[in-house]
Amino acid sequence: MTQEAILEKLIERYPSLLSCKETVRKSSQLLIQSFEDEGKLLICGNGGSASDSDHIVGELMKSFSKKRPVTSEVKKRLQESSEERGALLATKLEMGLPAISLNAHGGLISAISNDIGGDFVFAQQVLGYGKKNDVLLAISTSGNSKNVIDACITAKAIGIKVIGLLGETGGKIKELCDVAICVPATNTASVQEYHLPIYHALCIMVEETIF
Repeated sequence: MTQEAILEKLIERYPSLLSCKETVRKSSQLLIQSFEDEGKLLICGNGGSASDSDHIVGELMKSFSKKRPVTSEVKKRLQESSEERGALLATKLEMGLPAISLNAHGGLISAISNDIGGDFVFAQQVLGYGKKNDVLLAISTSGNSKNVIDACITAKAIGIKVIGLLGETGGKIKELCDVAICVPATNTASVQEYHLPIYHALCIMVEETIF
């Protein structure tokens, strides 16, 4: 399926997201370029957006809408690495797209919160994980979450592109983004309901292009 076809399907199912079509397209291009340049995706958010962060990792690190068999080179190396398990691994494993939820590491988050401060749990991880060609996906229904704002500021400081998945106004985070997807809603639940089909579409667009 082409990028345009995926976008059209998204708008067909959610007509009110027409206003987001161009920013979704730009976000997919930014993500594809990052992965092709051996970058990774860092994702953060609070509450329901934290769950979205974990959800997105699940769609990227293994197959989502299509099969991703390992490359012939990986298959060969696996088989050479173990006569007992190599062939099975070559059959079962899938190619992944590197993505990290900054919400997922409880011990690290508690250490940062205790030793530095809760507002800095994402910024510290961006500084630690972030490298050239990476992208930060900042998810916030209000656009004003302090810990997400600090993550965006840190990302910009070390040269990482920022995509915002936000509510209608975009809040303070909007100004820190290279691309800001602002859905047409302000109520938290409604914003989150729009976010899911958007990030599903983004994951499919990336997967279809790279695999």
